[in-house]
Amino acid sequence: MGCSISGLNTLYVAATGGGEVWINERRFRVIRQIGEGGFAVVYLVKEQQPASDAAPSKRHDAHVSGLPPRSLMIRLSEPSWRAGLSKEQLDLVKEEIRVSSLFSHPNLFPLLDHAIIGVKSAQGDLSHEAYLLFPVHLDGTLLDNASIMLSRKEFYSTADVLQIFRQHMHSFDPPYAHNDVKPGNVLITHCKGKAPVATLMDFGSARPARKQIRSSSEALQLQEWAAEHCSAPYRAPELWDCPSHADIDERTDIWSLGCTLYAIMFHVSPFEYALGESEESMQLAIANGQLEWPAGPNPPYPDELRQFVIWMLHPQPVMRPHIGDVTLHVDKLIAKYLS
Repeated sequence: MGCSISGLNTLYVAATGGGEVWINERRFRVIRQIGEGGFAVVYLVKEQQPASDAAPSKRHDAHVSGLPPRSLMIRLSEPSWRAGLSKEQLDLVKEEIRVSSLFSHPNLFPLLDHAIIGVKSAQGDLSHEAYLLFPVHLDGTLLDNASIMLSRKEFYSTADVLQIFRQHMHSFDPPYAHNDVKPGNVLITHCKGKAPVATLMDFGSARPARKQIRSSSEALQLQEWAAEHCSAPYRAPELWDCPSHADIDERTDIWSLGCTLYAIMFHVSPFEYALGESEESMQLAIANGQLEWPAGPNPPYPDELRQFVIWMLHPQPVMRPHIGDVTLHVDKLIAKYLS
């Protein structure tokens, strides 16, 4: 797999000058940069139809007002304008590509194509850059929408809360944990007259869910990994303070789902109130499952919805539901409140 472009500076020129980029056999015109964060830059591109492309294929065209058809996004993973990916960063990108290829679901953000290329610096050193191709999405995330709705003192209806949350329900055999389920990783598409469509993205931290911890060093290693890859306000208690003998499973994600359901309801994470004091205060609140319920809509959300959150946010993982239980319960609530 390859990309006919010799480095980040060339893509920058393409982005500012309307140039072209090739990923494998696909040609794209770079329209503009639309995002940046971590060690990645995101560009809006338009795929150029080859003259010989007579047979139509399944494509993820843009459905965003004001964008040309065949618009897509390229995420360039590269930490600076001069240095390539470190070995650790390159391994993380390769793992994200591998994991993304395992899943296919309308509510999981698809990786359409990718290329990892070797690039020589001016000094002759060889490094790597990774190009990941995705459908275009400009409506923002749950987190973006939460900020807007909070400023307007607006809330989703109970039916919309449940339908947005239901779209997070996915299972895989053997089980995988996303490890970073949070509003910032849930894309939202607004549909007139319907509940928003939620799409889970960013599988860079996804790993097999089940781990056997049998020593204090293994427990510490897991905690250190979680501190780097799992956002603190949505991180399960057992990932903050892992016992030296524990069986970790996919219910770490159930905790994050519970936090996300709360955030869909109230536009903040359930333990954000403790973050203002210190991270240690938040960790204590998470370990004890100390929830606070802010003012919500009028009339308020039904108690059944609050109890649903509490069920998923049990500090003891063995007391939390599995994904099948969560799915059954949310379907019952949707049947009740959508009628």
